[in-house]
Amino acid sequence: MFKSSFAKYLTAFVIIILVSFLMLSGIITSMIRAHVTDDKRQKLELSCDVIASHFEKEGITDFGNNINSGVASYIVTLLPIVNLDYAFDILITDTDGKVLLSTLKKNEDDLPATHGDLGRLDVVDGFTKREGEGGTYLVYEGRLEGITDDNSIVYGKKVVTEGLTRGYAFALASTESEDRLISVTRRTLINSVVWVLIAAVIATYFITERIIHPLRTMTRAAKSFGKGDFSERVTVYGTDEVSELALAFNNMAESLESLEKMRNSFLANVSHDLRTPMTTIAGFIDGITSGAIPPEKHEYYLGVISTEVHRLSRLVSQLLDVSRLESGDRKLTFADFDIAELSRLVLISLEQKIDEKRLDVSFEAEEDEMIAYGDSDAIHQVVYNLCHNAIKFSNEGGKFVISISRADDKKIKVSVFDEGQVMEAEDLAHIFDRFYKSDKSRGLDKNGVGLGLYISKTIVEAHGEKIYAECHDGGSEFVFYIKEGTVRHKPHAQRAE
Repeated sequence: MFKSSFAKYLTAFVIIILVSFLMLSGIITSMIRAHVTDDKRQKLELSCDVIASHFEKEGITDFGNNINSGVASYIVTLLPIVNLDYAFDILITDTDGKVLLSTLKKNEDDLPATHGDLGRLDVVDGFTKREGEGGTYLVYEGRLEGITDDNSIVYGKKVVTEGLTRGYAFALASTESEDRLISVTRRTLINSVVWVLIAAVIATYFITERIIHPLRTMTRAAKSFGKGDFSERVTVYGTDEVSELALAFNNMAESLESLEKMRNSFLANVSHDLRTPMTTIAGFIDGITSGAIPPEKHEYYLGVISTEVHRLSRLVSQLLDVSRLESGDRKLTFADFDIAELSRLVLISLEQKIDEKRLDVSFEAEEDEMIAYGDSDAIHQVVYNLCHNAIKFSNEGGKFVISISRADDKKIKVSVFDEGQVMEAEDLAHIFDRFYKSDKSRGLDKNGVGLGLYISKTIVEAHGEKIYAECHDGGSEFVFYIKEGTVRHKPHAQRAE
């Protein structure tokens, strides 16, 4: 039951609300009781003061003989004045605690009962003495056995005439009003708790549903991903943290889907690129060994077999490079080297391919020597890949330009431009992704598998620099940066064509 997030959230909400209302109920009822009780105590003390002052003023010395119906009538008249809005009763006793007058019991004239068997109070041991400006007060809170069965607040005061204690005047007030008020308050709080709990359940449901629904969708999508289906997406609502998670999940799904497509394309390309030369090699070897190919043609077909073997070797080398780069096994050795000379050597190695397309080659460098800092072998591979790619997609007789110049922040900019196929924006966004080929028809790129530019990007980024591609002037330009070396030479501008 408590495994779901909804149950956990709901339980937490209910516990917090119940504890909060219990604390609130205790605080409110305590404040009500304290306020009402203090106010009532003040009224009782005032009543005792007025009654005691009356007896002292009248000079009554013999309570047993002088408390009569006249005094009772006076007490009845006095009660509304001293009582204000509180209903309470008066008890008057002699010094022995014998009750001489009580408003708890009435005679036939509806006056306080006097004398008779009205009971007796332990006026000394049963009360707490309090010394005040007006004299000694006797205070008792609780149940008066034989007088009242209700919990009461009782205040008493000595009646002193001619310097002697003649008896005691007590004022009694029941706590029923406070109990009723507290009971009403508690019922109100209980009703409030019920409604708040209902609102909390509804709010918790919608809040948790808002949070959990994307998570459920992500769980379902993750299971689909495990089965190879990357088409599932999560609906994004709002801009909160859960929405950001859903958006990140969708981006991940798109990346996985794109990677899956590239992987499938790679497998198809690699299968084709492996099968074609292997089929050619096997066919020619079988022809030579079976005698189907005459001896005078052996040298020619052995040359074809050699070309296909080299093609296979390049493919395997590229795959191994990718594996080593991604696993971190390929360690770069940084040192100063002449990137201008390195680029010239790359051009020389590609001379045959350049001549085959009759390209208009330009080599531009600010100096004869451009000293860069990095792994020369790795940068050689980058320059070779970019130049080979440019030659492959150049138009017959088109421009082919290599430009090397200094950039800001002590860096060297290397640019390779070819006048030929102009890439679409979609191709530019993915051109450096592994296994990506802009030539889907394989008309121009018959031998590649979409790893050269990915390897180039990985190497440049391993040097802490950037590489990018852009299209302009009827062609494509690939640019990368490398840190300038520490060796300095005299500037000597050069432009070779």
